Amino acid sequence: MRASIIRIGNSQGIRIPKPFLDQTGIMDAVEVEIEKNQIIIRPISNPRADWDSAFRAMAENGQDAMLDGNESIANSWDEEEWQW
Repeated sequence: MRASIIRIGNSQGIRIPKPFLDQTGIMDAVEVEIEKNQIIIRPISNPRADWDSAFRAMAENGQDAMLDGNESIANSWDEEEWQW
């Protein structure tokens, strides 16, 4: 698809068709970068998007115990690999 550069205030831009935005998941903010003479536009991902399902899976597997600081979390690496 070809698009024309249009004037937007003191800047310039292009119009992105709604189906493109829907397909890529772009809603509000984006990341923009230049790579090898190309402008790359990506939706901003939420790094915590899957935390709810991960916490739910941990609870189902009994891996959600509270650490209160009294438990030993050391493992063999501490004794075998670490050098002071």
